Amino acid sequence: MFRRAFWFTTGAAAGVWATTKVNRKLRKLQPESLAAQAADKAVETGHRLRQFALDVRTGMADREGQLHEALGLTDQGDARELPPARPRGALGTTQYQITQYRTRTPGPAGPTGNEDH
Repeated sequence: MFRRAFWFTTGAAAGVWATTKVNRKLRKLQPESLAAQAADKAVETGHRLRQFALDVRTGMADREGQLHEALGLTDQGDARELPPARPRGALGTTQYQITQYRTRTPGPAGPTGNEDH
């Protein structure tokens, strides 16, 4: 008698457990749930991208500081300035002249011979 009650209870508990699992899985596969999951993933990806960008900026600032230190540009009292920009007239004429070429290659003439114009 106790044996039957034990197995009946075990079977009922397994059935309830399996039904609960299946219902949860079905709810996860509904369109509203899938849309919510996609939105959550998108927000999470956005946070990760933002953190990545902040890490890159921090690394860039650190590396820039290292380069400034290596080049001796960290001393603000001895800051060198760039030479003033030359006016455009001082640059001289352009070395290369732009010429326009006809881009369309002539094809075979049609019945009137005037198709290339």
